[in-house]
Amino acid sequence: MQQAWPYIAGWYVLASGFAFALFGWDKRSARLGHRRVSERTLHTVELLGGWPGALAGSRLFRHKTQKTSYRIVFGLIVAAHVALWGYVLFKGR
Repeated sequence: MQQAWPYIAGWYVLASGFAFALFGWDKRSARLGHRRVSERTLHTVELLGGWPGALAGSRLFRHKTQKTSYRIVFGLIVAAHVALWGYVLFKGR
């Protein structure tokens, strides 16, 4: 597992960068009245590891911060990641 950490960290960085860009794109599309990025797509990217970038993008662009249903699903995704990593890091201790 030790050798996998750089790849795992790299994946989170890439997924987070992509999520951040999607939030910027979606906010711009919303302002211009163009076709939006679906919430399903945003949540999928978050679930695949992009939740830190999604969190940063939502704060910076002030996007998806008021929609309760979206925030609940986002919170569940973050909780799932925290639980998974808690298990991986602390199993057997």
